[in-house]
Order: sequence, then C-alpha cells, then structure tokens
Amino acid sequence: MSQDDQEAKSAEELAESIDTGNINRQRRYFLIGATAVVGGLGVVGAAVPFVASWQPSAKARALGAPVRVDISKLRPGEMLGPVPAWRGQPIFVVYRTQETIDWLEQDHEDLLDPESANVDQQPGYAQNAVRAKRPEIGVYVGICTHLGCSPKYYGEVTGDIFTEDWPGGFFCPCHGSRFDLAGRVVKGVPAPDNLPVPPYQYLSDNVLLIGEDEETA
Repeated sequence: MSQDDQEAKSAEELAESIDTGNINRQRRYFLIGATAVVGGLGVVGAAVPFVASWQPSAKARALGAPVRVDISKLRPGEMLGPVPAWRGQPIFVVYRTQETIDWLEQDHEDLLDPESANVDQQPGYAQNAVRAKRPEIGVYVGICTHLGCSPKYYGEVTGDIFTEDWPGGFFCPCHGSRFDLAGRVVKGVPAPDNLPVPPYQYLSDNVLLIGEDEETA
C-alpha cells in the first residue's frame, strides 16, 4: 500500500471515529432529554391534585374572596371606605351615632322600602331598621342601585342641602338618588332599591370579614 493510500485510510478511520462519537453523544442527549421529560410529566401528574387542593370551592369562587377589615379606629359619625373591593365592588363601613340609630328606628314615610322587603338586597340578619348585625356598624356595597355610580357619604343627622329634616346618608351626584344612613332609598329618585348589604361576620369586636358569613362559609 502506498503512502497516499495509507493516509486516505487513516483519514477515513478518523472520520468514522468522529461520526461515531457524535452519534453516541446525540444518543446520550436524547436519552437524558427523554428521561427529563418523563420525570417532568411525573412531577406534573403529582402536582396537579396538590395544586388543585389550593383552589377555592365553587361557592367561594361565586362569592369572591372575603376581605378582612379592621374597624378599631373607626369613630361614631365616620365612614371607612371604600375598603378594598369585594367582588370588584367598593364597600362602605359606617359607624353610626346613637342619634342616628334612634332616627333610623322611627317610621319614615319618605322611604321606598323601609322594611327591607326586597330580600335580595341584604341577608336575613340585616333585614331590620338599621340593616346590620350591630346597630352602630353598617356595612353596604357602595354602588347606587340606579346605574352603578358611587354615592357620597353625609354622616351628620342635620337638615342640610336636600330637605330641612334630612338625616344624612348617601347621595349619588350622578342622577340625584338618596339613601339614609341604613342605605335605604328615598321615594321619588331614580334608584329602585336600597343599597345592598354583603354577607359579613365579626371575627372579633374590631375585625369584620366581608364576603362571608356563617351561612356562606
């Protein structure tokens, strides 16, 4: 064999050696990748039921996540709100004076639904003159029942800009709807219903959980 033939054979053997090495490396990479994919699928399969256990129940999703509210600094005549939205809606929390409570418990012919007869607007425990669990604390969705504007709060029980004996409450500047300090709508305004009362409960004397009560928990 000539020197040229030997050099050609050596080059061919070297090329085959290089190609084999590439093939082996590619096979290793494929096996490693396949193992990782299979392992990853195993992890995903194990994680799905675990992650699913974190999801809220259908009832909780329908109601929206409840919101905790600290009312320890709220004083008579003041309103805390709008607090962080519940179900995308602002929430008003009012601390009523004893004078306001006394006024709300009287009969008022100018109110459209003084007895809260529309049961869709509040839970059963808020179907009373003050529309609340505790007379001094009122919790209301801060959206006018006419076209969804947000009413302004007027907390004093004094005759003011509307009527001489208006006791204060909520006034919607968009179209003139008025509500008393229990969220009850007056007659003759565009709003057809009282302000809604969301489900809520007291976790302590000073902490409210809005969006969940004993019935919806």
